[in-house]
Amino acid sequence: MAGGGGGVTRGGRKKARIEIIPLIDIMFFLLATFVMVSLSMVKNEGVSVMLPGSSTSEAKEKDDSITTVSVAESGDVYINQEKVTMSQLPLRLSSIKASNPDPKFTLNADSRANFDKVVLVLDEIRKLGVTKIGISTKTRQ
Repeated sequence: MAGGGGGVTRGGRKKARIEIIPLIDIMFFLLATFVMVSLSMVKNEGVSVMLPGSSTSEAKEKDDSITTVSVAESGDVYINQEKVTMSQLPLRLSSIKASNPDPKFTLNADSRANFDKVVLVLDEIRKLGVTKIGISTKTRQ
């Protein structure tokens, strides 16, 4: 008899079949899990500080061309997790400006940090003629 016989072999047993629908379900689940995990992994360039809250803040995508300048509660200044003194800051910022003619900076200032120190750091960045400066905040509840 031609036509395959409905999946039955000569011995009367059914042939094993690979079901594709459950395989597709598993692949979509793994893909969704991978996407969710990779989206939750945020690369933090600066040191850990307690950011001030803002009701208008928005989450932004990470941009590797942005230099993070942080001011800790103690008043210590960091450029991408590297501690610098206030006397070293202008030189370090100038070298960043020399390597990138249109640099972007993000200022992470601890909400408990001395406001004068934050303004001094902001002034040093602006002295370079930089206009692309962001200030990091967290969303206020």
